[in-house]
Amino acid sequence: MSKSNLNIRFYLRTNHVNRDGTCAIMVRISVNGERTAFSTKLSADPNKWDADTNHVDGKSKADKELNRTLDDMRASIRNHYYELERYDALVTAEKVRNAFLGITVRTESLMQLFKEYVDECRSLLGISRTKATVQKYDRCYRRVQEFLKAKYKLSDIPLVEIGHKFITDLECYLRTVSKCNENTTAKFLQTFKMIIIRARNNGYIKGDPFANYKIRLKRVDRGYLTEEELKILRETPITSKRVAQVRDVFLFACYTGLAYIDLKLLRAENIRTSFDGNQWIMTHRHKTDTPVNVPILDIPMELIERYKGVSKKGYILPILSNQKMNQYLKDVAEACGIEKNITFHMARHTNATLLIYNGTNITTVQKLLGHKSVKTTQIYTNIMDITIVRDLERTTLLGGE
Repeated sequence: MSKSNLNIRFYLRTNHVNRDGTCAIMVRISVNGERTAFSTKLSADPNKWDADTNHVDGKSKADKELNRTLDDMRASIRNHYYELERYDALVTAEKVRNAFLGITVRTESLMQLFKEYVDECRSLLGISRTKATVQKYDRCYRRVQEFLKAKYKLSDIPLVEIGHKFITDLECYLRTVSKCNENTTAKFLQTFKMIIIRARNNGYIKGDPFANYKIRLKRVDRGYLTEEELKILRETPITSKRVAQVRDVFLFACYTGLAYIDLKLLRAENIRTSFDGNQWIMTHRHKTDTPVNVPILDIPMELIERYKGVSKKGYILPILSNQKMNQYLKDVAEACGIEKNITFHMARHTNATLLIYNGTNITTVQKLLGHKSVKTTQIYTNIMDITIVRDLERTTLLGGE
C-alpha cells in the first residue's frame, strides 16, 4: 500500500514496417517495474523518430500535431494513474492501461460494501433488524474507516486487497489506538468478518482472509447474586420509592431471566394461561426473535399485582432507561449491604446460574433464556465454584447419601 512509481515511454515497433514506410507508435507503461505495452494507433517515420524525447523531429504541421497528440496521451495516462492512486491500494500497470483504454473492470471496495450492508440493516430496522444490530455494524464501520485513514491514508480499499495482514493490523489498531479490550476487539472482528463473508458469498473475493486467523474471546467471570443475596434484596426496607421500584424490577428479572428490552416491552397480553393451568410469560426475545415461555413464580406474580396500572403506557412494570436503572441499582446494592457491582444484566446471569445450580437441565435453561444455541447457555455452567460443592455433596465424599 505504498506509493507506486509511474514511467511512460513511447517507442516505435520497428520490426514491422507499414506500406508507407512508417512504424506503429507503441506506449509502454511501467509501475514499480511491472510493464505493459499497447499500440497508440498512431505511426511515425522511423527516420524522424527521436527515442530520447519520444517525439518526431520535424516542423511540419503533421509532425507538430502528432507530438501534441502524444503529449495529450501522456497527460491522460498520468491523470488515470493519479485517479487510481486516490482509491486503489495497489496500482498496477495493467490497471492504468485499462483505465486509459476505457476498459472498466468493476472492483468492489470494502467500505462501499460495508456501507451498503449498514444501510440495508437500517432499512430493515423494526422488521428483521433491531436497533442494537444496526448500531453494532455502524460502530464497526466507523472503526474500520478510522483504521484505513490512520494506517493507509485511504478512504476505501478494494476487497481483493484484504488479506491476513490487514486483519492483524486492524486488531493491533483496535487494541492500541482505539484502546479496546480483548473482548471488544474480538467482537469488532466478528462483525467485520460478517462483511468478508458477504463479499465471499457475492463472489467479490475468492480466498478467506480469516482462514489462518482465530478470533479469541476471553472468558469473563459473569457476575451473579446468590440465593442468600436475593433474600436480602427482597427483605431490605428501601425508603426511596424510585429506588424500591428499581429493586423490584430487578428482582422480577432475576426470577424470570428476561433481558432489559424484553422486560421493558412486556404487556398484559404476554401473560397467558398455559397447558398446566398456570400463568406464563409468553413473548419473543427482541434481540433474536426467539420464542420465550417462562412460568410466573410467586414473587414475580406478586410484583405484577403490585404494579398493575402504574405504567401509563400499558406495560407490566414501570421501567426507566437502562442507564438510569443501572445508576439506581448502585443505591440498591448500598442499601442492602451487597458489595457487588450490580447491573441490570446481572439479573439474567443470576437467573441462569441459580437454575443450573439447582439442577435444571441445561436445555431447559436454554429455552427459558431464549438462547439460540446451548453453547451460550453453557457459559453459566462454569461460573460457580459452589456448583462443585453441590455435586460433591451428592456423593459420600462430603457425607452425602
